[in-house]
Order: sequence, then C-alpha cells, then structure tokens
Amino acid sequence: MAMGSLVPHCHATTSASDPAILLDQAESLQRKDHSRFVQILAQIHNEVPHLTPEERWRFSYLDAWKNAFEGNYSKSETQLHKVIDHADSAILVAKASALLLTNLGINRRYEEAFTLANRLTAELPQIRDPGARYLVLMNLSQMLDFSGQTDLALKYARMMEDSIPPGETRCLPLNLQIAALYNSKQLTSADPKLQQTVDVCTAAQRPVATNSTWLVLSSLYLDENQPRKAMELLDRIGPSVRTNQYHDHMLSAQVERAQAHAKLGNDNEARKAALSAVAMSRPGDISEWLMVAYQLLYQIEKKQGHSAAALAYYEHYVVQDKGYLNDVSARALAYQVAQQHMLVQRLETEKLSKQNNILRLQQALDTKAVETSRLYITLLLVILASIVLWLFRLKRSQLRFMRLSHRDGLTGILNHQHFITEAGRVLRLLEKKLGHACLISIDLDHFKRVNDTYGHAMGDVVLKLAVAICQQHLRPSDLFGRLGGEEFGILLHDCSRKQGLDIANRIRIAIGTTPMEQDGSGVSISASVGLASTDTSGYELQRLCKEADSALYRAKRAGRNRVIADTEDGNLVEA
Repeated sequence: MAMGSLVPHCHATTSASDPAILLDQAESLQRKDHSRFVQILAQIHNEVPHLTPEERWRFSYLDAWKNAFEGNYSKSETQLHKVIDHADSAILVAKASALLLTNLGINRRYEEAFTLANRLTAELPQIRDPGARYLVLMNLSQMLDFSGQTDLALKYARMMEDSIPPGETRCLPLNLQIAALYNSKQLTSADPKLQQTVDVCTAAQRPVATNSTWLVLSSLYLDENQPRKAMELLDRIGPSVRTNQYHDHMLSAQVERAQAHAKLGNDNEARKAALSAVAMSRPGDISEWLMVAYQLLYQIEKKQGHSAAALAYYEHYVVQDKGYLNDVSARALAYQVAQQHMLVQRLETEKLSKQNNILRLQQALDTKAVETSRLYITLLLVILASIVLWLFRLKRSQLRFMRLSHRDGLTGILNHQHFITEAGRVLRLLEKKLGHACLISIDLDHFKRVNDTYGHAMGDVVLKLAVAICQQHLRPSDLFGRLGGEEFGILLHDCSRKQGLDIANRIRIAIGTTPMEQDGSGVSISASVGLASTDTSGYELQRLCKEADSALYRAKRAGRNRVIADTEDGNLVEA
C-alpha cells in the first residue's frame, strides 16, 4: 500500500511516560520499525484518559495508520473521518486526509478518492507543515499514477523531492518517479535512475522500497526479452522479499519468475511459479499479476496438450482480464467524473460572480440619470449573453460526457455496462409482447498472437475493423457492445434462432475473409461465435449470457472459427 517502506531496526525500550514524547516517538517509527511502533501505541493506549484533546486526535490518526497498514481499512476509515471532522489541528487533518485518499483507492471507491484528491490539490498551497505536505504529495502521486495520469504523478513526486522534511530521504520520491516512468513507458533497464534509486534506498535502510525498484528492473528485463538477467535478479533479491513479507512484492516476484522461466523454455518451473502466485491470492482478488499468471498456465497446458486444464485456466484468465479491464475503466471514469464535477463547481462559481456583478451594476445605474440607461441596457445584455454562453458550454460538456460514458473508447460501440443495461431493458419489452431475440457472443481467435507479433497498434486496427464488419450485418434496432478485450456481444431484436444463426455465420465468414492491413503489414483473423435464443433459453439476460458463453467456449474447444448455438432440447448445434 502507499505508506512508504518499512525497515526493521533495534531500539531500546523507552521508559518515557509523557504522552507527547511517546506520540513523537511513535510517529518517527511508523515507517521504520512497525513492531516497535505498535508497542508504543499500546503503551499510549493506557494513557488515553490523561491525554489532551489534541493528543487524543493525534493518537487516533496513528492508530488509523496502523489499522490501514494491517489491512483493516474499514476501521481505519471510520477513525480518519472522525479526525478530519473534529480535530482542531490543520496539520493533522491534512495527514488524515492523505491517508484516507489511499484507503479509498485500495477499496476501489474511485469517485470519492478523486473528489478528495481534487480538494487536497486545491488546498496544497495552504499546507505549510513539511511533514503534512510531504504526505499529501506522496498520496496524490500514487493515486494519479494508479489512475493513469503519469505526468501529474511525476510532477507531485518531484515536488516531494524538492520539499523533503527532516528525518526523510529522497528514497520515496525517487521510488514514485520510477513507478510513474515505468507505467508511462519512459524507462529502460539501462536508465541510471534505477541504480541511483537503489543506492539511495539502500543507504536509507528501506528494503521494501529497494525491492520495489529491483522488481521494476526485472519487469524491464522481461519487456526487453532478457529473461536470464531477470531470473538472476529475482534470485538475488528473493531472500529480502521473503523476509519483508510485503504481499504485493511476493506476488509480483513469483509472476515475474514464471514469465522468465516461460521465456527460457522451462515450462515446469514456470507452472510452479505461476501456481505459487495463484495460491497467494484471496477469493475475489482481481489484479494484473493474477491475469498474467493464469494466462501463462493456460499457454503451458495448451502447449502440452492438456485441453481440460487449459480451458479451466483460460476461464480464470478471462475473469481476471475482464475484471482488470473493468477496474481500469472504473478508475478512468471516476477520474473524469471528478474532473467534470470540479468544472461544474468552477462554472457555478463564475456564474454567481457574474450575477453579483449584475446586482452591483444595477445599484450603480439606479443612481445615474436617464442618459446612462442605454449604456446600462448594453452592459446588462452583454453579461446575460456571457452567462447563457457559459450555461450552453456546460450543458454541451455534460451531454458529451454522458455519451462517452456509454461508449467504448476504442471502437465507439456500447461499453460492457451500458450493453448489459440496454439488453435487459429490451428483453423485458420483448417478453411482454412475446417477441423473439438472440444473444450472440463473439471472440476473436488468437488475438493475443496479433498483439505479440504485430504490436498493439495492429491489434487496435483489427478490433476496429472487426466492429465495422459486424455493423454491416446489423440493423439499427440491434444492440452491439464490447464486453472486454477481444470479446463482443450482440442482441438481435425480433430475431428467431434460425435467423440469428444465419446472421452470426455471415459475420463469422466476413471476419475470416476480410483482409486486415496497416502500413503494409497484413494479418488474418477468425472468430468463434456462441448463440443463445429466447426460443429455448427464455428472456432472463443472465441465463442468455451463460448459454451464449457456454456455446462460445464449445466453439473454441471444437477448433475455433465456427458458430455454435443451443437447441430446443438443450443440446448444442454447429452452424
């Protein structure tokens, strides 16, 4: 999590009983010696009845920090809200707000997190305390990097480096810069900034931060197809990663080890490392690392001809892929919503300011003679026109944002959430009048191979061209959406199962026979299609989706590039 790296130190047991001294000692140790920090908090707990109100709120903040570090985010958030609402110290409120920003991000409450980030950004010039300012900058940098705003993340990390408080070093600011540079693809394994960061964090005795930089370097080796160097580095830092027991590092190290083994052709070792990573996850976990682990397991089992195991891992991979893409979309959407709310507030403020100007002008003009009335009317019309223009721009911006929130950014068709909402609405209407509909699931075959061979630019071209081909065979009343990655969904309105099979097969043939080119490079692609009909599956969207996905997976197992649909007796038929 985003609270800095922790380093075990040996400290003599303090005999101080002054609560203020104990609070100072605890705060100085919270990122250096967690076990000693917890011991001091327990000692302060016995002194709570004797604490001043200011000391109690400071103790509550440190206790909230401990709970967040240990994963009890719900309790930590309750404590932080109380500190923010009731503490008199602006410094303490700023620190609590910075920690709350991290809690909200970890719990995927992105809209609240970005709203808080906007408020902290606006208040940043008024935060004079070096320690509080440092914490706010650190959490802003992490949150913005998490949402894909790497330029802003770098800006705040460099501001941290320019305002390091007493007792801190350049380790954390440099670590955040490394993370943002890697995520924005501005870093190579030869960049001297990596070794500089390792040296600074090693000197500062911050092993978790040091390991973070080493793991970035290992990822770069893998990106640059240097798996042997990656393996040597992972072997070297393995003892430190295991000693510090930082979950994210243990997970990412195992997945990177699996990737390195796979690139070196050691499939059995790759499988062991990937399974070890999967074993670290909790039920319901969604992460990019788990997605990569399941993808590797699927590829290994498929390569070794274990079809059942390969299919099982592929299904896990699809869940992780969809979950990860949905989470990325949710972050981006929440960031845009927060920016939109800030724009609305700014426009409302400007509107009120203009209205106040009108009132002042009216009062002034009331005292003037008749000869100034023409000027008064002219000024009033100009100001009113300005307000109307602002309101028009605001409305246009809101309408545009609403449309974008319903559409997939790459292909322009409905996104996953809006497709599901609209499909459910249409099915309810059809059920009332006993109409027919077919739900089609389309998955482009071997799409990852296109990205790996020709690059993501060609992959984007293939996705957009596949969407254009599908649209040529659809009617205005049909719903068409991107469900995630290379998977698409179509709801054919007023369409029998036989008609649906014909349309699905025409789409499949068109995709398989249309040349796809960019910059002189050509690629052939095919599609597997699953179909479910209200004739046999009813009007419940969840069941239709399940039946269509089941048919799609059957099409994949049967050799791809085919259409398979359900039948009235519950069996499947190939078109």
